[in-house]
Amino acid sequence: MPYAELDALKEECGVIAAYEVGEDLPWLLYIGLFALQHRGEESAGIAVSNGRQLELARGPGLVSEVVTSACLQQLHSIKPRLGIGHVRYGTSSDMGADNAQPLIVRYLQGSMALALNGNLTNTNRIRRELEENGQIFQTTSDTEVILNLIARYRREGIVTAVQRALSQVQGAYSLVLQSDDTLIAVRDKHGFRPLVLGRLGSGYVIASESCAFDAMGAELIRDVLPGEMIIIDQNGLRSERLLGPEVERHSCIFEYIYFARVDSVVDGLNVHAVRRSLGRILAQEQPAAADIVIGVPDSGVPAAVGYALESGLPYEEGLVKNRYVGRTFISPGQSQRNLKVRLKLNPNRHVLEGKRVVVVEDSIVRGTTSRNLIRALRDAGATEVHMRISSPPYIAPCYYGIDTPSASELVAAKYSIEEIRQMIGADSLAFLSLEGLLKAVPIGGNCLSCLTGKYPVQVCQERN
Repeated sequence: MPYAELDALKEECGVIAAYEVGEDLPWLLYIGLFALQHRGEESAGIAVSNGRQLELARGPGLVSEVVTSACLQQLHSIKPRLGIGHVRYGTSSDMGADNAQPLIVRYLQGSMALALNGNLTNTNRIRRELEENGQIFQTTSDTEVILNLIARYRREGIVTAVQRALSQVQGAYSLVLQSDDTLIAVRDKHGFRPLVLGRLGSGYVIASESCAFDAMGAELIRDVLPGEMIIIDQNGLRSERLLGPEVERHSCIFEYIYFARVDSVVDGLNVHAVRRSLGRILAQEQPAAADIVIGVPDSGVPAAVGYALESGLPYEEGLVKNRYVGRTFISPGQSQRNLKVRLKLNPNRHVLEGKRVVVVEDSIVRGTTSRNLIRALRDAGATEVHMRISSPPYIAPCYYGIDTPSASELVAAKYSIEEIRQMIGADSLAFLSLEGLLKAVPIGGNCLSCLTGKYPVQVCQERN
């Protein structure tokens, strides 16, 4: 996960799937999950099927910790034809190991496995209805709610069952599902969460981001469209629409700002190019009298490069990231959190000493990380620190798959920019305008709820 506000934004997961890509199918899923590891470090899992038998490896931890050599050998042993995988960040309410995905169900006619990226906004109501009808839940995950709805209609065929189940849910999701011999991928009607389709040999692959295809040696075909259901079976690939009327598209804007890997293509736009444009526009809107520009790894770096190019200031690597500090590094107290910031990012004193510095970051959520970062830059000899944010102020919580703090914890929802500047200790602070953001992401139809407080899909449940 990118560094910004490390403990404030989490739950963006990653899904992957493959159909008839050869005997290395489990290994290819494993490689693809590695490429998606930035989307989730809490748990990982792979489920595969040969048409008669389903094998599963899942648990808490990184992909390499969960899917061991022994697990891969077991997955290979059944000679699978199709499979799905998942990496996950848990929300504050579903951190248990039982919530690791894919989730599976077995019944008389066979088995199903499901992996989900997203969040339903009417989970509580559906779960309560299912429980009143005798359904017992083993997890707190939205994934299990969808899986049980699909199982309810399974006798009508897997495609109809998925359509009927998803017609009852609201919210943001991309999912992959496998029955014994069929692979299905769905993106919600608004297209909140990304999903892409690719080809590998004579088979097909699906993933949250195209960077997984690069690692697997697959070719990107296109994005899965909002409201589209891809079905892949022995008859080939076909596409159907979800039940119900078409609705307006609302793809998550923070995929471009923060979540997606820079080498991915999301809804036709290269993420690196978008972030560099964000930085260029930010420099036009919010120049600073400084000597150098630095970026906060990883997501802030392309924007910092864009800012430097537009402003004419030199870009320097002023922050060195330790890429071997995982999320399992527990920091319960404030002093430990401060140490974690220094362990994760080390200011390069040789670059910073005696310099007026522009530091480009992708967002400010609670503000604690920014305050610690600016203090560290000053300790390393920076004479001035001018913070520039490559997104507008984050003023509202997200209910569509990102476990953000409540509005009362969002610093930009309570304080003016000048008050935030004083809190974090910057010499100046400025954000990209909403108009500038939309200029850098020209496709339109993006969800801006965390930046505007206007929600495109009604939130009809209390947050867990």
